[in-house]
Amino acid sequence: MDTKRPTRSGKGRGNNSFNRNKKSGGGGNRDRRGSGGGRSNHNYIPLPADQMVHEGVPLKTVEYKSETKFADWKLNPKLKSAIKAAGWAYPTEIQEKSFEHINALKDVMGIATTGTGKTGAFLIPIIDALLDSEQPFQTLVLAPTRELALQIEDEFRALTLGMKFNAITLIGGRNINTDIVNLRKRSYHLVVATPGRLKDLYQQGKIDLQEASVLVLDEFDRMLDMGFQKDVMFLADKIGERDQTLLFSATLDRSQQKLIDHFLTDYATVAVSSGQASAEHINQTVRFVEPDNKFDELISLMQEPELKRVLIFAETKHRVKKVTKKLQQAGISADEIHGNKSQNYRQKALNNFKAGKIKALCATDVAARGLDIDDITHVINFEAPTDYDTYIHRVGRTGRAGKGGEAITFYDK
Repeated sequence: MDTKRPTRSGKGRGNNSFNRNKKSGGGGNRDRRGSGGGRSNHNYIPLPADQMVHEGVPLKTVEYKSETKFADWKLNPKLKSAIKAAGWAYPTEIQEKSFEHINALKDVMGIATTGTGKTGAFLIPIIDALLDSEQPFQTLVLAPTRELALQIEDEFRALTLGMKFNAITLIGGRNINTDIVNLRKRSYHLVVATPGRLKDLYQQGKIDLQEASVLVLDEFDRMLDMGFQKDVMFLADKIGERDQTLLFSATLDRSQQKLIDHFLTDYATVAVSSGQASAEHINQTVRFVEPDNKFDELISLMQEPELKRVLIFAETKHRVKKVTKKLQQAGISADEIHGNKSQNYRQKALNNFKAGKIKALCATDVAARGLDIDDITHVINFEAPTDYDTYIHRVGRTGRAGKGGEAITFYDK
């Protein structure tokens, strides 16, 4: 990886602002897709069962092995050290194939399934540019969920260990006044935000979006699914001209092409998956169950020894709460995350799940994106999703980074 990088220079308007030249690029009401108490609140039409059955192919046919190591790349020595400390030796496919485009300041659309290192794909060239740039610049990352936003910040901090770079995460579920105080303290090299909170802060005049010269739209398809299209377009247009826009998505819907063209200019497409098929190395089965027997079937299934770390999805917050309670009553350690839980509660539940303190984590689709949890052995769809994209995102929670996994979907008889 020995690509000459175009000169980056800062942009901004205040004494503490970052300055950087920009090119033309990219560029609402919040309308999060929520779920109410139960089935009666929405028209539930499950995905056809035959679309959720797949025999996992051998891992050797889907693994990607780079011919180069990060140690071979032309990167700043400080970044190389941080990458090594993080335990990364070889780049993933999306990291290797997108690096030269991002390094050359091209707009990029990256299509890759979950668990393939998309966050590192944009952070590595951006951090390398920050280390080599004469003037600092700011990158704004928009993410659909709080959990994903926090994980992006965590990965940035890991890859900038010992470097004097600042990052901030702006998400709902936390005190907005704390965000306002922190934004006053300094300028940030990385701002990670969910669209709703960032729009609130902008409309209150607490953040200058024109300081950002790189815009990253992570899990773009999910942001659209969750009703953030207007907010994302609003925010991108307020940034105005910028050096670069990077868009990452697990799926690609050609009906979105006009929208993609709104954000990206003369862009490179890096597709390491079709954007259509589910993770091919994950074994996927459907169990036809009488509706009244679903809880008993779930509890029986959870007793099987191979189910060690299980993520369970249901369609509504109410149903997630009920599933969690039934599991706990059966003596199975379980917790829940969904929109009715506070950010602190959700983070604690996620930490306990990651640490193996609970066997099952029950969730609405708010957890179907961005959660970087290793070694989830099984995904169980207590209720089948209503569209295939959502199914892909759920299934992608297991089989991370090429590992094997199982997805089981309950389907009403």
